[in-house]
Amino acid sequence: MKKKNLREKYKTEIINELMKTLEYENILQVPRLEKIVVNMGMGEAMSDSKFLDGGVSDLKLITGQKPIITRAKKAIATFKIREGGPVGCMVTLRGQRMYDFFSKLVNFILPRLRDFRGVSPKSFDGKGNYNLGLKEQTVFPEINYDKLDNVRGMDIAIVTTAKTNEEAKTLLSALGMPFKKVRSEG
Repeated sequence: MKKKNLREKYKTEIINELMKTLEYENILQVPRLEKIVVNMGMGEAMSDSKFLDGGVSDLKLITGQKPIITRAKKAIATFKIREGGPVGCMVTLRGQRMYDFFSKLVNFILPRLRDFRGVSPKSFDGKGNYNLGLKEQTVFPEINYDKLDNVRGMDIAIVTTAKTNEEAKTLLSALGMPFKKVRSEG
């Protein structure tokens, strides 16, 4: 028997579950994942182009999609950044790649983090989007630790169609995101 991927599970099971939980009449009201943006900021890339190449190749391995190089909008003299100079790279995942990456993140990457007890339920932006930061890319199994030149962090923005943080939290919980249990004081 073939195991369902996350996209199929969302369409067949999670939508019905969320319609009951959030009390929606129309299936189009149910929040869904819109995109996942993975960003690696590398200010050191201004002085060393090999640093940027390493980050681009790591992000390409992790996401399975070629990243675009982000450039500085303004010159900042104290950080030795010139306008238009490379400062990082990013990937926007949509469709099946987005669901595959989310599934990998929730089921394999987050549990591999040291002292992991769940992600913070306070990292929503007020509009139903969730932001998460990882300190190093070595938690991904695609990265060969022996060939690693530098440890780089990354930001992961999970954009949903939810209108509120509560809707987004319900959606991400149904998709398998492990949130920290908030202790009640008493």
